[in-house]
Amino acid sequence: MTDPLLLMGEVDAATDRLLRTAASFDAAELAAGSLLPGWTRGHVLTHLARNADGLVNLLTAARTGETVPMYASDAARDADIATGATRPPEAHLDDLRRSADRFAEAVAAMPMPAWAATVEGRRGPLPAAAIVWGRLREVQVHHVDLAADYRSADWSEAFAHRLLHEVAAGLADRADAPAMVLRFDGARHQVVVGVPEHAPTITGPAAELAAWLAGRSDGRTLAVAPDGSLPHLPEWM
Repeated sequence: MTDPLLLMGEVDAATDRLLRTAASFDAAELAAGSLLPGWTRGHVLTHLARNADGLVNLLTAARTGETVPMYASDAARDADIATGATRPPEAHLDDLRRSADRFAEAVAAMPMPAWAATVEGRRGPLPAAAIVWGRLREVQVHHVDLAADYRSADWSEAFAHRLLHEVAAGLADRADAPAMVLRFDGARHQVVVGVPEHAPTITGPAAELAAWLAGRSDGRTLAVAPDGSLPHLPEWM
Protein backbone atom coordinates (compact mmCIF):
# COMPACT_ATOMS: atom_id res chain seq x y z
CA MET A 1 0.00 0.00 0.00
CA THR A 2 1.30 3.49 -0.89
CA ASP A 3 2.58 5.53 2.03
CA PRO A 4 -0.38 7.80 2.85
CA LEU A 5 1.89 10.79 3.41
CA LEU A 6 3.23 10.45 -0.13
CA LEU A 7 -0.33 10.79 -1.46
CA MET A 8 -1.02 14.06 0.35
CA GLY A 9 0.65 16.06 -2.40
CA GLU A 10 -1.85 14.59 -4.85
CA VAL A 11 -4.72 15.28 -2.44
CA ASP A 12 -3.63 18.91 -2.09
CA ALA A 13 -3.34 19.37 -5.86
CA ALA A 14 -6.72 17.72 -6.48
CA THR A 15 -8.30 19.88 -3.79
CA ASP A 16 -6.89 23.05 -5.34
CA ARG A 17 -8.41 22.08 -8.70
CA LEU A 18 -11.73 21.33 -7.02
CA LEU A 19 -11.74 24.68 -5.20
CA ARG A 20 -11.12 26.54 -8.46
CA THR A 21 -14.08 24.79 -10.03
CA ALA A 22 -16.28 25.44 -7.00
CA ALA A 23 -15.31 29.12 -7.03
CA SER A 24 -16.59 29.43 -10.61
CA PHE A 25 -20.19 28.46 -9.76
CA ASP A 26 -22.93 31.01 -9.16
CA ALA A 27 -26.15 30.15 -7.31
CA ALA A 28 -27.94 28.94 -10.45
CA GLU A 29 -25.02 26.71 -11.42
CA LEU A 30 -24.88 25.21 -7.93
CA ALA A 31 -28.59 24.37 -8.20
CA ALA A 32 -28.07 22.65 -11.57
CA GLY A 33 -27.94 18.88 -11.79
CA SER A 34 -24.74 16.90 -11.37
CA LEU A 35 -23.89 13.54 -12.94
CA LEU A 36 -25.32 11.84 -9.83
CA PRO A 37 -29.08 11.19 -10.13
CA GLY A 38 -31.08 13.35 -7.73
CA TRP A 39 -28.09 15.45 -6.67
CA THR A 40 -27.30 19.02 -7.64
CA ARG A 41 -23.79 20.39 -7.72
CA GLY A 42 -24.55 21.78 -4.26
CA HIS A 43 -25.21 18.25 -3.02
CA VAL A 44 -21.87 17.05 -4.42
CA LEU A 45 -19.88 19.89 -2.86
CA THR A 46 -21.59 19.44 0.50
CA HIS A 47 -20.91 15.71 0.38
CA LEU A 48 -17.22 16.37 -0.27
CA ALA A 49 -17.01 18.71 2.72
CA ARG A 50 -18.77 16.25 5.03
CA ASN A 51 -16.64 13.41 3.69
CA ALA A 52 -13.52 15.32 4.74
CA ASP A 53 -14.95 15.73 8.24
CA GLY A 54 -15.96 12.06 8.36
CA LEU A 55 -12.42 11.03 7.45
CA VAL A 56 -11.09 13.35 10.15
CA ASN A 57 -13.22 11.32 12.58
CA LEU A 58 -11.58 8.11 11.37
CA LEU A 59 -8.10 9.61 11.67
CA THR A 60 -8.98 10.67 15.21
CA ALA A 61 -10.05 7.11 16.00
CA ALA A 62 -6.77 5.76 14.60
CA ARG A 63 -4.69 8.29 16.53
CA THR A 64 -6.44 7.99 19.90
CA GLY A 65 -7.66 4.40 19.89
CA GLU A 66 -11.17 5.61 20.70
CA THR A 67 -14.25 4.51 18.77
CA VAL A 68 -15.22 7.49 16.63
CA PRO A 69 -17.75 6.80 13.86
CA MET A 70 -17.28 8.37 10.46
CA TYR A 71 -20.81 9.78 10.64
CA ALA A 72 -23.30 9.88 13.50
CA SER A 73 -25.58 7.80 11.27
CA ASP A 74 -26.45 7.40 7.59
CA ALA A 75 -29.61 9.43 8.23
CA ALA A 76 -27.59 12.26 9.77
CA ARG A 77 -25.15 12.20 6.86
CA ASP A 78 -27.97 12.40 4.32
CA ALA A 79 -29.68 15.19 6.25
CA ASP A 80 -26.47 17.24 6.41
CA ILE A 81 -26.00 16.91 2.65
CA ALA A 82 -29.62 17.84 1.89
CA THR A 83 -29.51 20.84 4.23
CA GLY A 84 -26.18 22.12 2.95
CA ALA A 85 -26.92 21.70 -0.75
CA THR A 86 -28.92 24.95 -1.07
CA ARG A 87 -26.39 27.28 0.57
CA PRO A 88 -25.05 30.32 -1.34
CA PRO A 89 -21.81 29.96 -3.32
CA GLU A 90 -19.58 31.67 -0.75
CA ALA A 91 -20.80 29.32 2.01
CA HIS A 92 -20.06 26.26 -0.13
CA LEU A 93 -16.58 27.48 -0.97
CA ASP A 94 -15.73 28.38 2.62
CA ASP A 95 -17.00 25.01 3.92
CA LEU A 96 -15.11 23.09 1.25
CA ARG A 97 -11.88 24.94 2.00
CA ARG A 98 -12.14 24.71 5.78
CA SER A 99 -13.04 21.02 5.78
CA ALA A 100 -10.11 20.26 3.45
CA ASP A 101 -7.81 22.14 5.83
CA ARG A 102 -9.14 20.12 8.79
CA PHE A 103 -8.41 16.91 6.90
CA ALA A 104 -4.85 18.00 6.07
CA GLU A 105 -4.26 18.97 9.70
CA ALA A 106 -5.56 15.60 10.93
CA VAL A 107 -3.22 13.77 8.55
CA ALA A 108 -0.28 15.85 9.74
CA ALA A 109 -1.14 15.02 13.36
CA MET A 110 -0.97 11.25 12.81
CA PRO A 111 1.99 9.52 14.49
CA MET A 112 3.49 6.83 12.27
CA PRO A 113 2.27 3.86 14.39
CA ALA A 114 -1.34 5.08 14.11
CA TRP A 115 -1.39 4.38 10.37
CA ALA A 116 -1.35 0.66 11.21
CA ALA A 117 -4.70 0.90 13.03
CA THR A 118 -7.97 -0.44 11.69
CA VAL A 119 -10.97 1.88 11.85
CA GLU A 120 -14.68 1.40 11.21
CA GLY A 121 -15.63 3.11 7.96
CA ARG A 122 -19.09 3.58 6.56
CA ARG A 123 -18.88 0.29 4.67
CA GLY A 124 -16.97 -1.64 7.29
CA PRO A 125 -13.44 -1.93 8.70
CA LEU A 126 -10.56 -0.40 6.77
CA PRO A 127 -6.90 0.28 7.47
CA ALA A 128 -6.12 3.83 8.52
CA ALA A 129 -3.38 3.84 5.89
CA ALA A 130 -6.11 3.73 3.20
CA ILE A 131 -7.84 6.92 4.36
CA VAL A 132 -5.71 9.35 2.35
CA TRP A 133 -6.27 7.33 -0.83
CA GLY A 134 -9.98 7.33 -0.01
CA ARG A 135 -10.00 11.12 0.15
CA LEU A 136 -8.10 11.43 -3.12
CA ARG A 137 -10.58 9.08 -4.78
CA GLU A 138 -13.55 11.09 -3.46
CA VAL A 139 -12.17 14.40 -4.67
CA GLN A 140 -11.14 13.13 -8.09
CA VAL A 141 -14.29 11.17 -8.89
CA HIS A 142 -16.77 13.70 -7.50
CA HIS A 143 -14.99 16.53 -9.30
CA VAL A 144 -16.01 14.75 -12.49
CA ASP A 145 -19.55 14.42 -11.09
CA LEU A 146 -19.84 18.22 -10.99
CA ALA A 147 -20.25 18.13 -14.79
CA ALA A 148 -18.04 21.19 -15.21
CA ASP A 149 -14.73 21.36 -17.10
CA TYR A 150 -13.03 18.47 -15.28
CA ARG A 151 -13.19 15.06 -16.95
CA SER A 152 -11.85 11.60 -16.24
CA ALA A 153 -9.33 12.25 -19.04
CA ASP A 154 -7.78 14.80 -16.66
CA TRP A 155 -6.93 12.08 -14.13
CA SER A 156 -3.26 11.17 -13.89
CA GLU A 157 -2.18 7.79 -15.20
CA ALA A 158 -1.23 6.69 -11.69
CA PHE A 159 -4.64 7.62 -10.28
CA ALA A 160 -6.54 6.04 -13.18
CA HIS A 161 -4.61 2.77 -12.89
CA ARG A 162 -5.13 2.53 -9.15
CA LEU A 163 -8.85 3.30 -9.41
CA LEU A 164 -9.23 0.79 -12.23
CA HIS A 165 -7.56 -1.97 -10.23
CA GLU A 166 -9.60 -1.14 -7.13
CA VAL A 167 -12.97 -1.17 -8.90
CA ALA A 168 -12.08 -4.32 -10.85
CA ALA A 169 -11.01 -6.09 -7.65
CA GLY A 170 -14.37 -5.21 -6.11
CA LEU A 171 -16.20 -6.62 -9.12
CA ALA A 172 -14.30 -9.89 -8.84
CA ASP A 173 -16.19 -10.65 -5.62
CA ARG A 174 -19.64 -9.93 -7.05
CA ALA A 175 -21.88 -12.57 -8.59
CA ASP A 176 -23.62 -9.92 -10.74
CA ALA A 177 -20.38 -8.73 -12.38
CA PRO A 178 -19.75 -9.79 -15.98
CA ALA A 179 -16.58 -11.61 -16.99
CA MET A 180 -14.26 -9.41 -19.04
CA VAL A 181 -10.66 -8.65 -19.88
CA LEU A 182 -9.63 -4.99 -19.60
CA ARG A 183 -6.62 -3.99 -21.67
CA PHE A 184 -4.88 -0.62 -21.71
CA ASP A 185 -4.09 1.09 -25.00
CA GLY A 186 -0.63 0.25 -26.27
CA ALA A 187 0.20 -2.05 -23.37
CA ARG A 188 0.32 -5.78 -22.73
CA HIS A 189 -0.88 -5.31 -19.18
CA GLN A 190 -4.48 -6.32 -18.60
CA VAL A 191 -6.93 -6.76 -15.75
CA VAL A 192 -9.21 -9.79 -15.68
CA VAL A 193 -12.63 -9.92 -14.04
CA GLY A 194 -14.16 -13.38 -13.73
CA VAL A 195 -13.26 -16.25 -16.04
CA PRO A 196 -11.44 -14.87 -19.10
CA GLU A 197 -12.33 -17.74 -21.45
CA HIS A 198 -14.92 -16.47 -23.97
CA ALA A 199 -15.08 -13.13 -22.13
CA PRO A 200 -14.96 -9.93 -24.22
CA THR A 201 -11.78 -7.87 -24.27
CA ILE A 202 -12.34 -4.16 -23.69
CA THR A 203 -9.55 -1.81 -24.71
CA GLY A 204 -8.97 1.89 -24.13
CA PRO A 205 -7.10 4.45 -22.06
CA ALA A 206 -6.79 3.57 -18.38
CA ALA A 207 -8.76 6.67 -17.35
CA GLU A 208 -11.66 5.81 -19.66
CA LEU A 209 -11.70 2.20 -18.51
CA ALA A 210 -11.70 3.32 -14.88
CA ALA A 211 -14.44 5.91 -15.48
CA TRP A 212 -16.61 3.32 -17.22
CA LEU A 213 -16.15 0.76 -14.44
CA ALA A 214 -16.98 3.44 -11.85
CA GLY A 215 -20.14 4.51 -13.68
CA ARG A 216 -18.73 7.88 -14.75
CA SER A 217 -18.65 7.18 -18.48
CA ASP A 218 -20.80 5.33 -20.98
CA GLY A 219 -17.62 3.85 -22.44
CA ARG A 220 -18.45 4.86 -25.99
CA THR A 221 -14.79 5.35 -26.86
CA LEU A 222 -13.80 1.87 -25.67
CA ALA A 223 -13.23 -0.96 -28.14
CA VAL A 224 -14.88 -4.36 -27.61
CA ALA A 225 -13.57 -7.61 -29.11
CA PRO A 226 -15.23 -9.56 -30.48
CA ASP A 227 -17.49 -6.83 -31.80
CA GLY A 228 -20.48 -6.24 -29.61
CA SER A 229 -21.91 -4.13 -26.84
CA LEU A 230 -20.15 -3.34 -23.60
CA PRO A 231 -21.18 -5.61 -20.70
CA HIS A 232 -23.73 -4.31 -18.22
CA LEU A 233 -22.00 -3.31 -15.00
CA PRO A 234 -23.41 -3.37 -11.46
CA GLU A 235 -23.39 -0.06 -9.62
CA TRP A 236 -20.10 0.89 -7.99
CA MET A 237 -20.20 2.11 -4.36
